[in-house]
Amino acid sequence: MTRGNQRERDRERAQARGGAKGKNKDDGLTPEQRRERDAKALQEKAAKKAGQGATGGDSAAGKGNNKK
Repeated sequence: MTRGNQRERDRERAQARGGAKGKNKDDGLTPEQRRERDAKALQEKAAKKAGQGATGGDSAAGKGNNKK
């Protein structure tokens, strides 16, 4: 058996397993569209995190202060 054949077999076995798939670049978007989509997602994530920090800070501060 040569190394080339072993690599080919390993690739086939990996594809058959499926499992954890890598990043899928076959989404039909251009690189520019992909960057725009990713930037928008990051902005939304940051806004959501900032919103949670502003509202969640008060409720977190109240925990554990009920000692009498």
